[in-house]
Amino acid sequence: MTVSERGPRERMVFSAAQLIRRGGVSAAGMRDVAEHAGAPRGSLQHYFPGGKEQLVNEAVGWAGRYAAGRVARFLAALPVPTPSGLFGEMVRQWTDEYETSGFAGGCPVAAATADCAERVDSTRQAASAAFAQWHGAVAAALVDMGVPPERASALATVMLSSLEGAILLARAEQDIRPLTTVTRELAPLLDAAVTGNPPRCSTRR
Repeated sequence: MTVSERGPRERMVFSAAQLIRRGGVSAAGMRDVAEHAGAPRGSLQHYFPGGKEQLVNEAVGWAGRYAAGRVARFLAALPVPTPSGLFGEMVRQWTDEYETSGFAGGCPVAAATADCAERVDSTRQAASAAFAQWHGAVAAALVDMGVPPERASALATVMLSSLEGAILLARAEQDIRPLTTVTRELAPLLDAAVTGNPPRCSTRR
């Protein structure tokens, strides 16, 4: 769905996520979000009676669903799905962005966590749920590729943690090196975890 195809509420949630990923929660003021989304300011109170906190939490939730949904698309892009191939596609989304558009953007869930985890418990919970949804999608994909379930959950944590850390380092250094490094170094570990044949009823889409 393109931005123009979204309704005003969806546009504002999307815009909040984009502003958060570039400037943190402080950059997602209600007026800023309305302007970015091309929505009337008055509609903010209508759609988000809980104010900025509600809007931020919904933007974080949107980001978690987006990241989880991308997992199936990443797998579909691989001729032969492998754990290292999946991680490579997850990373490539960021290296492509940074090489073409610069290093302004990061993960909105990580940004909201850094800004609000100690101050706004509802946002911390929203971030936790977003990461859990993303983690679940990655772990399920690993199981589909023949990784034992208990190992898949641990490796999904390693993959998300490594990616988020590499994004932070890449933005600080203005260099994609941290991202390419984790891709290269984790590949043998990830692929070595495949111990069996994928189940016949795959969850891939």
